[in-house]
Amino acid sequence: MQDGDTLLGILQALANPHRLRIIAALHKQGRNYVSQMAREAGISRPLLYLHLQKLEEAGLVRSALELSSDGKALSYYELAPFTLTLTPETIAGAAASLSDTKPAKR
Repeated sequence: MQDGDTLLGILQALANPHRLRIIAALHKQGRNYVSQMAREAGISRPLLYLHLQKLEEAGLVRSALELSSDGKALSYYELAPFTLTLTPETIAGAAASLSDTKPAKR
């Protein structure tokens, strides 16, 4: 079971349609480099990097920098192994371990 802060980070990372599409594309196509992913997603590389950074911080993707045959540096991304199970019990357990236990004021 994930602690509350980890679960919150994962849920925040997944709360964006671009990030869901990135995960879906990596699941379908496997490992890919940023320029190709940006072309396929129809978004700029800087925006893609922003989304990939959020996903990587949440532990959902991982990256590697590699040199191509012509000497260019390519940033590759792939899915990290993860399983996310949400039930009332897992949410209650995660909530109990949040570092900020005070509910937000509205």
